[in-house]
Amino acid sequence: MATAAIVEKSGKVVIRRVGLMLSGDIDHPILDADTIVVNDGVITAVGREKDCDTSEPRRIIDCQGTAIAPGLIDSHTHPVFGDWTPRQNQLGWIESCMHGGVTTMISAGEVHLPGRPKDIVGVKALAITAQRAFDGMRAAGVGGGVKVLAGAPVIEKGMVEQDFADLAAAGVRLLGEIGLGSVKAGDEAAQMVAWARRHGIQSTIHTGGPSIPGSGLIDEHVVLEADADVIGHVNGGHTSLSYKSVCTLCEKSSRALEIVHNGNERIAILTARHAIELKCPHRVILGTDAPAGSGVQPLGMLRMIALLSSMADIPAEIVFGFATGNIARMRSLPQGLIEVGRPADFVFIDKAQHSAGTDLLDSIRLGDIPGVGMVMIDGIVRCQRSRNTPPAAEVPVIAH
Repeated sequence: MATAAIVEKSGKVVIRRVGLMLSGDIDHPILDADTIVVNDGVITAVGREKDCDTSEPRRIIDCQGTAIAPGLIDSHTHPVFGDWTPRQNQLGWIESCMHGGVTTMISAGEVHLPGRPKDIVGVKALAITAQRAFDGMRAAGVGGGVKVLAGAPVIEKGMVEQDFADLAAAGVRLLGEIGLGSVKAGDEAAQMVAWARRHGIQSTIHTGGPSIPGSGLIDEHVVLEADADVIGHVNGGHTSLSYKSVCTLCEKSSRALEIVHNGNERIAILTARHAIELKCPHRVILGTDAPAGSGVQPLGMLRMIALLSSMADIPAEIVFGFATGNIARMRSLPQGLIEVGRPADFVFIDKAQHSAGTDLLDSIRLGDIPGVGMVMIDGIVRCQRSRNTPPAAEVPVIAH
């Protein structure tokens, strides 16, 4: 079994004078609260300061009226090893995304590894190694402390149920994008998805045209037959299915609808609107699908939030939930919601300086990217004013 990473403990942290608290829960997106208390990386109180035990903290964060939201969860990434991507030969991309408010990344397969093994023993060995390496990397504080949930094998022909049992026993909890390996037929994928699900492994399927050599078209018929837990980049990565086909997936499947930055923006907007019309917004989750041919987008998640709020006319506080609480629930993660007992992963944000918006939510509705003033992971401040976002109008300060 995998050994849990040992990370630094935050002690007691008091976060006060919060101007706007976004919960991550799209059913109750704004909390009537101005204070959060954290103990050793876990939220112990959320409410009004007068009602919270704020005595004897190790650290006090004065938000100075800025907003706080759960740290963003990128539902679709392609890490390899360390804070480096061979896809663009770029160092420090994970830590750079943390400056864009991302505190958790979920691997959709370590597919860009040069010489990636495709024999079954190699597939399993790579997944287990990636899971262990990224868990250890976070414990060492590499990549800004971002929680990279990696070790997502790309399934290949010839795998049997025992292979999935072996992966699960070793701590692997994800499958890489179905369709990036030799398994592309719906019936074959469905059998492996069922085996994975039986052993507690969550699956994602590629959707749309090919993205890398060896991948191919995965249309709505294959997606429906495979019945993976997450319909990966439903707006294409990069090339989307037709809107009619996407509507079929929205209407005939009950699985997560993942909208990504590195996809078709028109289909992203239409998919989000269609999910609202179908009264299934809880199925919408967001990712970047980076690193990819389009590069690395440190602000990709914030850009998606601004795009969907401004162009799909969805309230910004709801879209934040697509990038946090919806993913937490779809992927059974403890982080992603501001609730007692949850990990203290937060992004502190405000409207960008000189935005035409009257406040944070209005600025996002107008299409502006907000400014990040601080990022906290497990109660520990990982960065203060972001080097990547536009400057925030106000930023929190470490008062003690």
